[in-house]
Amino acid sequence: MIKTILFDIDGTLLPMDLNVFTKCYFKHLLAYVSPLGFDSAEVYKAVMYGVELMMKNNGSATNEEVFWQGFGTILGQDACNHKDLFDRYYSTDFNKAKDVCGFQPKAAELIAKLKGKGICLAVASNPLFPLIGQKARLEWAGIDPNDFAYITAYENCRYAKPNPRYFLEILEYLGCKAEETLMVGNDVSDDMVAKDAGLQVFLLTDCIINSKNEEFSHFPQGNYDDLWEYIKNNV
Repeated sequence: MIKTILFDIDGTLLPMDLNVFTKCYFKHLLAYVSPLGFDSAEVYKAVMYGVELMMKNNGSATNEEVFWQGFGTILGQDACNHKDLFDRYYSTDFNKAKDVCGFQPKAAELIAKLKGKGICLAVASNPLFPLIGQKARLEWAGIDPNDFAYITAYENCRYAKPNPRYFLEILEYLGCKAEETLMVGNDVSDDMVAKDAGLQVFLLTDCIINSKNEEFSHFPQGNYDDLWEYIKNNV
């Protein structure tokens, strides 16, 4: 039986083309920090290096700590003194990226139905953004962040997808059992790996990502209507 459901954001709760979104994100971020006198190419390099380190995080520090260590390695540790400005970006110009995202009303409808059934809900979006950025994208999707018992972010995680330990860390925080937890996501590599941590999985195919051309026919899958039917039959 399913007692807990984890949801990815990008391409799952919030429809998007990830490449288009990423380009828009960097466009607005680089414009936002340009008054500091940073070279745009160096900022891009620093952010990407920080992301690379978070993706490889072995649990020795939070993703936030790992990111800023990498950021400072590229731009110098003095650049980390501007962390507050970078954080404020997520409550200001970051919201401009909403324009390149889609909207799926069935996402918010499903969350409301699941809340009504008393199912524990959590957001398992790759924790490469600060919490404010994760919450912003939920709001773009028309979903209240307060509907979730836990939202993964770079402040509260020590791993990242596709490391199965990322999912185990969520289970530990929530105090739930892997076999009673469903991971819903659109990325064959990053989301379906939850199966390796013992979770049930459902592949949402509306904005499917399969960058490694993996076989995925064996996973429960479909659109939001299919997902609702799958959940109803397994709670």
